[in-house]
Amino acid sequence: MLPWKRLLRPLAALLLTATVAVVPAATAAQAADAPSRGWNDYSCKPSAAHPHPVVLVHGTFANSVDNWLALAPYLESRDYCVFSFDYGQLSGVPLFHGLGPIDKSAEQLKTFVDKVLTATGAAETDLVGHSQGGLMPRYYLRFLGGAAKVNALVGIAPDNHGTTLSGLTNLLPYFPGVGDFLTTNTPALADQVVGSAFLTKLNEGGDTVPGVKYTVLATKYDEVVTPYRSQFLSGSGVHNVLLQDLCPLDLSEHVAIGLFDRIAFHEVANALDPAHATATTCASALS
Repeated sequence: MLPWKRLLRPLAALLLTATVAVVPAATAAQAADAPSRGWNDYSCKPSAAHPHPVVLVHGTFANSVDNWLALAPYLESRDYCVFSFDYGQLSGVPLFHGLGPIDKSAEQLKTFVDKVLTATGAAETDLVGHSQGGLMPRYYLRFLGGAAKVNALVGIAPDNHGTTLSGLTNLLPYFPGVGDFLTTNTPALADQVVGSAFLTKLNEGGDTVPGVKYTVLATKYDEVVTPYRSQFLSGSGVHNVLLQDLCPLDLSEHVAIGLFDRIAFHEVANALDPAHATATTCASALS
């Protein structure tokens, strides 16, 4: 008998990720078109205190607005120039992005970073990504020249070494044709499965590239990127953080850690400005 309860949990998580991506179009347009203090404001000039514009990279099934309705204002209020963009769009699929081949999405990131650097006059940017958004930039850094243009990469629940979706993907060989369907219709999902050709290429020769600072934020309650420790990177310039080591009361899972967990946001701020980092505790939820 198949362990249906275990299978349904990750499926429910994916549905939740998709659900939170759907907000009224007018609200999304207002957030995208009328930033108050720097979110996608191309006249924003980085300050001496925060010289690197921040590019937010959404996750699978998400988009450039909904994934960042909490974190973007959080960073804006701390005087960062903040930008976000959509990537991995499939023809005929509105709102839900991050579904196309990840290497092609990395090319879109490259184009967007160049746009941001040109507009702001900055020499480098910082990248903050949730889920696939923490993984995909590593391809840009390694293969598309991104290391010369990026100071730091902060991954929030990134699937750096793939995911089994709590073992769900291990069942794919028992269902002929399902893997081919994913590859054809949602290439990004296939790319994120443990052992995929994409991940093999990305992680050959080490997890990091010289000159970039890496931070990974994970939660032990992650039900999408499993096991959660597979998110952590190895190499110089890496800082791996388990949120429950900072606040045992933090119950955030895969979606919440990126959408509204202010304890995670505090660690993002620390990673972006390590010279002025302050201790992250449960009280950081109120900061």
